[in-house]
Amino acid sequence: MATTPTLTIHAVLETAIELERKTMQLYTELVTVFKDSDELRSFWFSMARHEAGHCGALALVESLIETDPSLADERKVAFDATTVARLRTLLSTYCDEARQGVSIDRALAMALDIEASELEGVVVDLLQVVKDRRWRKQAVQMLIHDLGDLSFMIEKYTHDEVLLARADELLEERIGDLGVEREARRTDSTRQH
Repeated sequence: MATTPTLTIHAVLETAIELERKTMQLYTELVTVFKDSDELRSFWFSMARHEAGHCGALALVESLIETDPSLADERKVAFDATTVARLRTLLSTYCDEARQGVSIDRALAMALDIEASELEGVVVDLLQVVKDRRWRKQAVQMLIHDLGDLSFMIEKYTHDEVLLARADELLEERIGDLGVEREARRTDSTRQH
């Protein structure tokens, strides 16, 4: 079984910020594509704003590490070159496609592909450097919120049951991850007392 290479936080931060910016760019392209619908324009703007929040959070991590390099000394993040190349290509292709104009079905499918990528997990992992569980929890809750909104929009605007099932499955997985994290914190807290 092949293992995913682990890279230092320094090696991942710049790439993660770049990919988050490209994701934000995709969503802002979709704001323009769907400018004639208040609901859709607002949805895509909200998605872009959340990506901007991820960029800001990653910039904070970068600044913290510059101030205190010991925060990053031993930490590794799983994020391999193949995934990075695939995401760069996917985001570039999707941005080009969005500029040409896309249907709502296609736009929602593209967003689901991006939200299902490893990038979102890497962002959450990088936020652990802050050493404040609230940051990680807030990031995970934002991901769940985005997926909930995305699932709702897929259900409302498409008739694609496969796409909806995929969105709901991913949402349940992220909610499950948050539950596992809460249980781990409770167990750690119990051990400390």
